[in-house]
Amino acid sequence: MSPADLFVVCKNPDCGAEVSPYVTECPYCGTRLRKRAPKLDKRLQRVSRGHRMPTPSLGRLRRGEIPGIRADQPPYATWLIVLATCGVWVAARAGYLDSQAGLVAARPLAGHWWHVLTTPFAYWDPAASHFSSLGEGVYQFTTLVAAALFGWLLERRHGSLVVLAVFMIGASGGAYLALELKANTVAVGGNGGALALLCAWAVPDMLARRSSNPYDGDLLGAAVIGLALLAMPIARSEASALAGGFGVVWGYLAGLMLRRR
Repeated sequence: MSPADLFVVCKNPDCGAEVSPYVTECPYCGTRLRKRAPKLDKRLQRVSRGHRMPTPSLGRLRRGEIPGIRADQPPYATWLIVLATCGVWVAARAGYLDSQAGLVAARPLAGHWWHVLTTPFAYWDPAASHFSSLGEGVYQFTTLVAAALFGWLLERRHGSLVVLAVFMIGASGGAYLALELKANTVAVGGNGGALALLCAWAVPDMLARRSSNPYDGDLLGAAVIGLALLAMPIARSEASALAGGFGVVWGYLAGLMLRRR
């Protein structure tokens, strides 16, 4: 019998059962198969003497090995969005910036077109003369949590450049649209960008749900966060509803394009 044999056939012509090569008698009819059991493999003998068998180890995750998960990709873009926002807030509180008002997009833009690129990172209450506004902090905290959570999830799927593009187009594009369509207004914060990241992440799960296919995302939790961001302009005048609406539309379109990709 070779070591590769998985079973032996009982010698009894009336039985003919396939049994283990490591037994001496057929368990079905009792026919004697051999005088003694064959020797165990040397590696198994080492285990019986107290030596551990070599345990297999998994290699590093390769690109494309698990669909939807990028190999060894820290969320650099998400960190950049959060740290830039926190850096502006700390610089304004520490006195390095006279106020965040110099970074906020307000109508008319005139020659300050670049304010639409900086306003997603600035959270300034035009009705407050100091930084003690509680509502301002709630708006900033809610927006940052949403951007950090869904930016990280989206970055795991598509990488850093996609997250930056989705956030900046949603936030800056929404701010510009709000200034163009509504007079005497300001567009503060990145609610449009956070909603764009949320919608872009949720599109695959929404389509799977509509097709009755299984999905892993928590759409109910995402909907609650999205409604909180959409309702923020009711409590905070500096949060633009037009910017938030633009972020939803852009995020949905971006999610469709990324899904086809």
